Formats: sequence, structure tokens, C-alpha cells
Amino acid sequence: MAYELTEQKKVGLGLIGFGLSFTFLGVILYFDRGLLALGNLFWLIGVGLLLGWQSTWRLFTNINNLRGTICFVLGIFLIFVRWPIIGIILEIYGCIVLFGGFWSTVKVFLSNIPFVGWIIQYPLMALEQLIRGSR
Repeated sequence: MAYELTEQKKVGLGLIGFGLSFTFLGVILYFDRGLLALGNLFWLIGVGLLLGWQSTWRLFTNINNLRGTICFVLGIFLIFVRWPIIGIILEIYGCIVLFGGFWSTVKVFLSNIPFVGWIIQYPLMALEQLIRGSR
């Protein structure tokens, strides 16, 4: 296996999952600030454990990722000052900018998971067949 999952990385993945779950619940429950704040906290700690603290610090302080970092931190701040809708939008944009280079790695990782991989690969296979059929 090219990417070994240590216990620390498993805990990081779990915390990222909890963070996304709390954030989802916070959005569903009319942008509840407490759930959104817990989601952010779990997500940030999970990313730190998964990537390593130094790599996470370099990711957030890299000059090329400055726009994403500013949007993400401003989004967290807006959640704390009771503007959760705009805060979530800024956080999502910041995450897309910060982690844009990781999407291909995440796609390969998710495609190796039994049920999730099928869900991800099936629409791509159907699209490929449609493209071949139209030629």
C-alpha cells in the first residue's frame, strides 16, 4: 500500500468525518453556531492529525494558498460573530482553494473503498459509454 494509515491518521480521518457531520447538522439546523464551531474545530484538528502539524502549517501559510487561508479564517470568524451563512460560504471557497490539488488523490482513495468506489466510478463509466456511443 503506497499510503499507510497509521493510528494517528485514522483518528484524523475520524475527526474530519465528525467535523463534516457537525457542520452538516449545523447547516440543517438553521446554521446553529455551536454545531458549526464544533465542526470547524474537529475538522481542523483532523486535518492536522492526518497531514501532520508541520505540513498543515505549511499548507495554510504558503504564499500560493494565501487567498484560501484568508477566506477560510474569515469564514470561521464570521461564524463566531453570528454571520454563519456568509461564513460557511467563505469556508467552502477557502477549502476548495486550499485543497484543490488534493482532489485527484482523494478520488483515488475513495475509489478503493468498496461501496463508495462503485458510486464514484459508475457515473464516470456511464459518461464514458455515452461519449463512445455518440461517435
